[in-house]
Amino acid sequence: MRDFTLSDFDFHLPPELVAQHPAPERTASRLLDGTGAAPADRIFKDLPSLLREGDLLVFNDTRVVKARLFGEKPTGGKLELLVERVLQGQEVVAHMKVSKKPPVGTTLQMVGANGPGFRATLLGRWPEEDGALFRFAFESDTGENPYMLMERCGHVPLPPYITHTDSAEDERRYQTVFARVPGAVAAPTAALHFDEALLAALAARGVRRANVTLHVGAGTFQPVKTENIAEHQMHAERYEVPEATQRAIADCKARGGRIVAVGTTTVRTLESWAKSGEASGDTRIFITPGFAFAHVDLLVTNFHLPKSTLMMLVSALAGYERVMALYAHAIAERYRFFSYGDAMLLARAPT
Repeated sequence: MRDFTLSDFDFHLPPELVAQHPAPERTASRLLDGTGAAPADRIFKDLPSLLREGDLLVFNDTRVVKARLFGEKPTGGKLELLVERVLQGQEVVAHMKVSKKPPVGTTLQMVGANGPGFRATLLGRWPEEDGALFRFAFESDTGENPYMLMERCGHVPLPPYITHTDSAEDERRYQTVFARVPGAVAAPTAALHFDEALLAALAARGVRRANVTLHVGAGTFQPVKTENIAEHQMHAERYEVPEATQRAIADCKARGGRIVAVGTTTVRTLESWAKSGEASGDTRIFITPGFAFAHVDLLVTNFHLPKSTLMMLVSALAGYERVMALYAHAIAERYRFFSYGDAMLLARAPT
C-alpha cells in the first residue's frame, strides 16, 4: 500500500459544476454506476435494477435542524451561531461567528424569524476551556426547548459552497423523506435522492431497509490542512446503530445479501460500530486507503470536495485509481457535484 498525501486527493473542479439547487425531482438526479468494468451513466431512479433481492439498504435517519441563528451582543455587534449539538436541558454547543468574542456570562439577543426571539447566555468554551466551540444556555419567555427555538427562529444550515440564502425549497429538499431524529447541521446528502415511490420500487424488488443515526456536524466541511493526512484530527459526531439494524445486518450476511450504505455517514456509523464494539457514542473515525471494512459492500454517495476526508473514504472503499477515474469521467460528462448534485454507486474493491 502506497503512502497517500493530501495532494493525491486533489482535482480541478469547474465551479459551474457545483450544484446550487436540487434536481426538479429527487430521483431525476444522474447516477454514475461505478461497479462495472467501465463507468455507466444512469438516472437515480434506475437504482433498483442495480441491486438484488436480499440486499440491505442502510440509511441515516438523522434530521437536519435549523441550526443557523442570528443575533447581536449587548453592544449592538452582530453575530451568528451554528448549533452543533443540544446538551441537557436548555444548553447547546455552537460555533460562533463574531468580530470580537464576548466574555463568558454575556447574554446575546437572538433574532426570531417568525415571532419573538430569545436569549443565549455564553457559559464558556466546549468541550474544554480551550475548546473550539462554545456552550450556551437558551432562554425564552415562551418556555420553548432548543429544538423548538431553532425551528422557529433558525435558518437551514446550507453548506458554505451553496451561495443563496435558505428558502422554502431548501427547507423541503435539504432533508430526506425519512428524516426522523433531529440533530444534524448537514444533510446525509446521498439519501436526498430517494422518494417514497423509489423506496416502494426497491421493496418490491426484495431489497430490505434499515436505519442508523449519525448527526452530521459542521466538521464534515472542515478542510484537511496537513499534507501528511495521518496528522489530521477528525471532528466528533454522535451515532447509534439500533438493535433492529444489528439484526438486519446479521440476517443479510447470513442469506448472502450485500450491505448497501447510503452515504458516507452511514459508512462511518457502521464501521465505527464494528471497530469499537459500541452501538452508540461519539465517533472520530478517519477512513483512508488501507482501511479494513467490516460491513459495507456497496456505497451510494454524492460527489465530494477535493482534498476532503470523504474523498479519502470513498477511495478506501472502491480503490484510489478507480475513484479518481470515475471523478474524471463525471467532470467530463458534466455531472453536478456536492450536496445538491448527482450520485454514484461504488462497490468495495477486492482485498
